[in-house]
Amino acid sequence: MEYSTRFEDNSTLNTKNSTLKSWLSAFRLRTLPLALSSIGMAAFMAGVVHQFSGKVFAFSVLTTILLQVLSNLANDYGDSIHGADHEDSGRKGPQRAVSSGAISSKTMFNALILFTVLSLVSGLCLLYVSFGELNPKFLFFFALGILAIVAAIKYTAGKNPYGYAGLGDISVFVFFGLVGVLGSYYLHTNTFAPLLILPAISCGLFATAVLNVNNIRDITSDLKAGKMSIPARLGRPKAVIYHAVLLMTGFLSAIMYVMFTYQSMWNWLFLIVLPLLITNLKAVVQKEEPATLDPYLKQMALTTLLFVLSFGMGQLV
Repeated sequence: MEYSTRFEDNSTLNTKNSTLKSWLSAFRLRTLPLALSSIGMAAFMAGVVHQFSGKVFAFSVLTTILLQVLSNLANDYGDSIHGADHEDSGRKGPQRAVSSGAISSKTMFNALILFTVLSLVSGLCLLYVSFGELNPKFLFFFALGILAIVAAIKYTAGKNPYGYAGLGDISVFVFFGLVGVLGSYYLHTNTFAPLLILPAISCGLFATAVLNVNNIRDITSDLKAGKMSIPARLGRPKAVIYHAVLLMTGFLSAIMYVMFTYQSMWNWLFLIVLPLLITNLKAVVQKEEPATLDPYLKQMALTTLLFVLSFGMGQLV
């Protein structure tokens, strides 16, 4: 009897551990550094003009993490529904929670509702610490936040997901670049700085490059599922050229910003990421086996974060 009780306790514990691992895998925590890059860029640039707000930064980070997790869960749920992650799809990336059966579609749907509510509450707190009262700016950013939530969910979930139409790159560029940097900067400073469009473009294009590596890896499975990403539409050779354009344009945008605002040699600190960008491009060019590309999603995401840190610190010095 005692042995049986211990066995049941261990079985329950193993089940709980397995469930926790499945949720952590579905959260795709490795994508968080990329999601935080635009928030970090805005924080650095607000620091340059001595208007950095710790409260704004804290709630920006929390809201961004919640939105990114929401997006990842919606992606898991949506791809399982539309077939992009089924066993016979040929997908080479990490196995998804719903399609593998680790988490039921109903449970995942409930998680989507939970993270939608959490994102909304966190976003409202962010707007309150930034603006302090209900005004046109508050309402504008609230509408922008709702749009971000809808974009996070509709990428692969729901009817006619825009990710399946090849519009994911535009969404990533806008929200991980222009909105992420310029919007967050405005929350710190209540001002708009036109030249920040350049580093915002860099962040957006580097984030898009991460998605492009993912989509190049998944060309075969995406075509089977009817997911017409840009690489699926262009084919691998042209998708590689597209990748080179993303990286070069993002890097040149940062160079242009420094040329316009040059103060000291430290402004060029971000040049340290150039070898990492070249490494990523070489991998995309040379590694034709989809599974071998998977590590370079993380490498590009971390390169983007390093770019933000080096660029931001170079501006602060």
